[in-house]
Amino acid sequence: MSAAMNIGQAAAASGVSAKMIRYYESIGLMPAASRTDSGYRTYGEAEVNTLRFIRRARDLGFPVESIRQLLDLWRDRARSSSEVRALAEEQVASLALRIAELEAMRRTLLHLVHACHGDGRPDCPILDDLSTEPSPSAAPESRRPASRRRGPPSAPGRRGAAGRRSAGPPAGHRS
Repeated sequence: MSAAMNIGQAAAASGVSAKMIRYYESIGLMPAASRTDSGYRTYGEAEVNTLRFIRRARDLGFPVESIRQLLDLWRDRARSSSEVRALAEEQVASLALRIAELEAMRRTLLHLVHACHGDGRPDCPILDDLSTEPSPSAAPESRRPASRRRGPPSAPGRRGAAGRRSAGPPAGHRS
């Protein structure tokens, strides 16, 4: 591997896209790259190794702030491995929670699939369920911190099946 690589070569060598390399630089996860006289970024072996480290940490699901801490620990030869272990244990707990949430979603969807006849009839328990607001105890996403929820909160609507709120289809909509 040559001493100086452009961003495309560094991306190929590290497995991190050029777009993500720029992003990691913009948030300070990576130091700003050296530049040629014409303004092109250049990377060396040390930067590529850092990018590989970041990619592997992302592959294991670590959030950016944890990766920042792990990078600091990786660079600190006088570190205590207990700090690294604590970050890894936090990530294991986070993954366990996500797995439990995914399993709950899977069970709910399997229940709905089994309840749907899948024939020519227009009634569909899957669509009925999707159009209703779940109860707080039944919604895996309701247990997520607000910063990790996907999509906007549900808008109030009319009451649907089993007294749950439902926005329902727009007027004149046929399913």
